[in-house]
Amino acid sequence: MMRLPLVLSMVLLAAPALAAVTTKPAAVAEGKPKNVILCVGDDHGSADAGCYGNPVIKTPGLDRLAAEGMRFTQAFCTTASCSASRAVILTGLYNHANGQYGHEHAYHHFVSFPNLKSLPVLLAEAGYRTARVGKFHVAPEEVYHFQQVLKEGSPEKKADNCRPFITENDRQPFFLYFCTNEPHRPFQRAGSDVFDPKDVVVPPYLPDTPECREELAKYYGSVQRADKGLLRLIEILKQTGHWDDTLVIYISDNGIAFPGAKTTVYEPGIRLPCLVRYPPAKKQGTVTDAMITWADITPTILDFAGVLPKKHGFHGNSFLPILQGASSEGWDEIYASHTFHEITMYYPMRVVRTRQFKLIWNIAYKLDYPFASDLYASSTWQAVLRRGDKTYGPRTVEAYLHRPRFELYDLKADPWEAKNLAENPRYAQVLAELQEKLKAWQKETKDPWILKWQYE
Repeated sequence: MMRLPLVLSMVLLAAPALAAVTTKPAAVAEGKPKNVILCVGDDHGSADAGCYGNPVIKTPGLDRLAAEGMRFTQAFCTTASCSASRAVILTGLYNHANGQYGHEHAYHHFVSFPNLKSLPVLLAEAGYRTARVGKFHVAPEEVYHFQQVLKEGSPEKKADNCRPFITENDRQPFFLYFCTNEPHRPFQRAGSDVFDPKDVVVPPYLPDTPECREELAKYYGSVQRADKGLLRLIEILKQTGHWDDTLVIYISDNGIAFPGAKTTVYEPGIRLPCLVRYPPAKKQGTVTDAMITWADITPTILDFAGVLPKKHGFHGNSFLPILQGASSEGWDEIYASHTFHEITMYYPMRVVRTRQFKLIWNIAYKLDYPFASDLYASSTWQAVLRRGDKTYGPRTVEAYLHRPRFELYDLKADPWEAKNLAENPRYAQVLAELQEKLKAWQKETKDPWILKWQYE
């Protein structure tokens, strides 16, 4: 089923701001702070952590969250692009409703609609202290305003710089937005975080080439570097007595920075790690297959704080009941909405994904698939061009660069999305049903690109 509110108060372009939260959170009234830390990694793939099955990368911070919290196996960003994804995380709205269609920085200059109220603003109105550190990458600042901006540094130094904020006023709950620049390109190789290319695990969606292995080895080191910041943050929470009154969420903004993942809506681009430690949970070290997206993050945090209105305009829904032990039944369908990455990369895609099938609508399918500048320059892709390789991972280079209008995949039979079933008569009914779901979702969320069904 489509997990969307029946009443959406956001209207594109002329959208009124979400209603202000005027009541103090239940935590304040009870004298028991409900603190929140939202950690966002940069270009961190779903399988690239010990707790997600990687036998090579050492991630004690992430593993600690998994051991003492809940690990999501079906968690998705809604667009595999940094700024656009972070806007969804902090507003609970898809990009076609929040206006952050692509990168915020430099000449790209995408910004969100000025009359939105984001998560930090809503929490501040509810009595929270708010602070951020690390990658921000959204605009305008007043829409995404945090009361404090903490000092930068290595991931570990970032965590150390958070200690004064965490302990500043224990009577008032805090919201900390903790973002690393790792493992974004250029991958960092520092200290002991160095890997031999022969030891890396090359996933099936990437080519097993010397160039790819060398880049993956550097990426592994960058993942470990980021995890050190999370581990230090956990240590600080325990030292300051806040480990048991703080909701800690770890996610990544989008998939690994390799062609075939980041900027695409294929599984490696949008299926991501999500680890949540919910202190009141009766069980630890649990796993859920509930299908959630980053549009669900804001309503979940507001629900935890006790200030989520019963009728709200978010596109996502609170998964707090899942953290409290509820069944994943009904959390079995997600949607994605990609339009830009860099300003030069117009390639709108809309996606509906169920437990078994995924439909991708390539709205501008007559265009060549565009490359992010850093992905095109990667030694992995340049080696493909230099050798004239015909294949890249599970698909041909031609299929990657020139895509059909519709891509339909049976993810149970074809998890790496190599066999497009959209033209197969046996799947005509599945295709039609998913197309109707996509149209209904676009209508519900007031997606302007719904017009493309009728022309072009």
